[in-house]
Amino acid sequence: MAPALRLVLALALVGCCCAAAAAGGRVDLWPMPASVSRGAKTLYVAKDLRLSTAGSAYSDGKAILADAFRRMLGIVQMDHAVNGSYRGLPVLQGVRVSVHSMDDELKFGVDESYKLTVPATGSPMYAQIEAQTVYGALHAFETFSQLCYFDFTLGITGLHSAPWTIIDKPRFPYRGLLIDTGRHYLPVPVIKGVIDSMTYSKLNVLHWHIVDEQSFPLDIPSYPKLSNGAYSYSEKYTMNDALDIVQYAERRGVNVLAEIDVPGHTRSWGIGYPALSPSATCQQPLDVSNEFTFKVIDGILSDFSKVFKFKFVHLGGDEVDTSCWTTTPRIKTWLIQHGMNESDAYSYFVLRAQKIAISHGYDIINWEETFNNFGDKLDRKTVVHNWLGGGVAEKVVSAGLRCIVSNQDKWYLDHLDALWQGFYMNEPLTNISNPEQQKLILGGEVCMWGEHIDASDIQQTIWPRAAAAAERMWTPIEKLAKDPSAVTARLSHFRCLLNERGVAAAPLAGYGRTAPSEPDSCIRQ
Repeated sequence: MAPALRLVLALALVGCCCAAAAAGGRVDLWPMPASVSRGAKTLYVAKDLRLSTAGSAYSDGKAILADAFRRMLGIVQMDHAVNGSYRGLPVLQGVRVSVHSMDDELKFGVDESYKLTVPATGSPMYAQIEAQTVYGALHAFETFSQLCYFDFTLGITGLHSAPWTIIDKPRFPYRGLLIDTGRHYLPVPVIKGVIDSMTYSKLNVLHWHIVDEQSFPLDIPSYPKLSNGAYSYSEKYTMNDALDIVQYAERRGVNVLAEIDVPGHTRSWGIGYPALSPSATCQQPLDVSNEFTFKVIDGILSDFSKVFKFKFVHLGGDEVDTSCWTTTPRIKTWLIQHGMNESDAYSYFVLRAQKIAISHGYDIINWEETFNNFGDKLDRKTVVHNWLGGGVAEKVVSAGLRCIVSNQDKWYLDHLDALWQGFYMNEPLTNISNPEQQKLILGGEVCMWGEHIDASDIQQTIWPRAAAAAERMWTPIEKLAKDPSAVTARLSHFRCLLNERGVAAAPLAGYGRTAPSEPDSCIRQ
């Protein structure tokens, strides 16, 4: 890092620490809530902080709320020994939570709003959380945790600037992060760690790109030889593993979007079932002429429907090189018999796969090439996933289809030269001014493609850049900074908070996944 740039960053951050910033002029919350007001009084959080749900309509029969409260206490105390004296101090004794809805199914578009108030006086003093659903309450717990700090002088947990009133809700219903286990296997505990880290910045969809041409690591009960395409015997997931991941995520307010990319990126499928490949020497895309191909897709999606309960399934459809279809004689003959050229066959394959997914109760997400090539033929349940660049999202919504934005120049985490400032400033609604068309932009997703990451470096490649995009997707547009330098200190604080919580978030300065340039405080790097 250049000395001049390092000096600018240091000057921006100098003097900032958790307690001082919270007590002073800056609100150290990430992402920034929709509405925040605060006072000037310091409280102290009881070591045995209590959860009260008296009067709440939600019974918490699955212990989603109780478990989240226990997790919140753990991160608030940050594994410090809380052994100081509270004598004579104003103490927050607990948190009262009122959830209005009894329904805790994590549907797409679930109400994630909440109101959090922290008093400055009272006996006993309780913070108050009001939310329509339990998932709004989970977000409120995260916000509350960011108000707290450990007072090293007193040996107890403090909370500055009471009273607080925070009213909050997300700007977009879809706020995603893609992980890729087709290029490198990620152990289940690593995936769970990513899910935990997502909740800290209120991301709510884990897009699991499960398989790719290099590896097919998921056991499919209907077609068990597919996982012969895994890298090794041990680098696999069972369907029970997948269910464990889905349930772990759902209890944290995160939906899991499963992807099988068809018809391209599928060489690994043919290892267990050679009939799926055009030939032994031309192994992808999947054989469009073989009915067995579509029986396998149907079997996979049937098995998925028992585990992946999210409204959507991702069917890929990108980067399809159809040359194997015309260079393989029997497929070329089939194309001629059916009056198709390569483009027709590509459309036929995608649309047939869509019908199979719909038959299993899914709405479909496809990468943007499908829209670019035959958008007028796509099922109206299709969500187009923009990744190649600008200008596509506005065309998609003009056609009346829904869209998710992940343009690779700004929101691809594997592009290490894509800086956090670009992640922050990337606006999903660019050039879309019609309010009805704006509603068709479901949100966005940052993509952690796996060619050059594995369990050893995934977190520092994701964070803190993904957090910059998370604020863009959560915070009302009028509260977003016009210049990313205005949020540098606050994002640096959040990055240090991630480190304190055991998330290996990289420094802000420099490229993605960069190492610290020299000895210094976390907040100045």
